[in-house]
Amino acid sequence: MQTIYDLIIVGGGPGGIGAVVEAKELSLEKVLLIEKTENHSHTIRKFYKDKKRVDKDWQGQAVELEGNIDFLDGTKESTLNYFDKLLDNEAIDSKFNCEVQKVTKEDDIFIVETSDGIYTSYNVIVAIGRMGKPNKPAYKIPPSLRSQVVYNLDRCSNGENILVVGGGDSAVEYACDLSETNEVTLTYRRNELTRPNPRNKDMIYKYVKDNSIILKLGIDISNIDSLDGQIKVNYVDGTYELYDRIVYAIGGTTPKDFLKACGFKLDERGEPLFNENYESEVKGLYLAGDIAFASGGSIAIALNHGYKIISHILNR
Repeated sequence: MQTIYDLIIVGGGPGGIGAVVEAKELSLEKVLLIEKTENHSHTIRKFYKDKKRVDKDWQGQAVELEGNIDFLDGTKESTLNYFDKLLDNEAIDSKFNCEVQKVTKEDDIFIVETSDGIYTSYNVIVAIGRMGKPNKPAYKIPPSLRSQVVYNLDRCSNGENILVVGGGDSAVEYACDLSETNEVTLTYRRNELTRPNPRNKDMIYKYVKDNSIILKLGIDISNIDSLDGQIKVNYVDGTYELYDRIVYAIGGTTPKDFLKACGFKLDERGEPLFNENYESEVKGLYLAGDIAFASGGSIAIALNHGYKIISHILNR
């Protein structure tokens, strides 16, 4: 007979890892982690540059860790190593390269349909991120420019004239990193940078003062097209600039269709609905990690989600 798990966790990011660790620490017996990629922490691996700082108190917001995970400031590499050790120490069932397609509930048991078969559980936590599907601009990207338009640093080369679009921590860090070997402009539609954490804000203005980065604020892009093999960036005031490459760092989108397929109801903005325990209107169906807060980003808060949810499951 098929195992009915006490908990199935969908997603191997910080929210899912936090739930795994807390489930075992608090003695929830049968747990299954399902991740659609080949390893945990896909967003960190793909979208964080090498040696990127990873702060517990993201954007300067002090977070007190509530559970059993001692997460500290570090780098991309040290964070991944720490999560490796946490998962290695927890004897759980796991399925990687396995994509969840649908979650339904029948007679108090969740039916989790995946690319690798069907699994059942009394509780489900959906702990997926937003950055797995990065936001794209409202204007069309011409097909001829798609190789020059990127959403992380994977395809950037040295010696390019690069425009970074965005006003958050990722945009600032991308711009500063690229400026070591490229001519870089950072553009943001608002008049000032308010979203980056204090350390990143100080860093970008230091780079600007040193003439390592050009900062172009308070103006939006109307569209882009091609001119002599370069990207012609047209601004709403009628001016334009030419670049070899554009890096868009404008956040991620809520995967609405997937959340609906898992049984979540969404508000008018397309955000999932849940209560103070991160439980949806479906009893036993929870949300954790980036997807549970619109601002996104905080690993420490995502880890706390796992502790709060597991505590709620056991207390009930």
